[in-house]
Amino acid sequence: MPNSFGHARLGVVVGKKTAKLSVQRNYMKRTLRELFRQHKITLGAIDILIRPLKAYSRDEFTIVETELEQLLNKLRNKVVV
Repeated sequence: MPNSFGHARLGVVVGKKTAKLSVQRNYMKRTLRELFRQHKITLGAIDILIRPLKAYSRDEFTIVETELEQLLNKLRNKVVV
């Protein structure tokens, strides 16, 4: 959704049904925040909420990175800032 703050904001929700251990949930949130931080400047003034449906580990990080980049590219094309 567009916002009036002038910069992109992120919300990350990782539930216990997705990843049972808090270590896994915190790893997922940390990596998603870092990937968002790398692309934040190019997004404009929007709010983004990310809710992973499947747990991932370090082995699958590159897959998650490419999927998030694709989604952010779609979002950039869709939202007119």
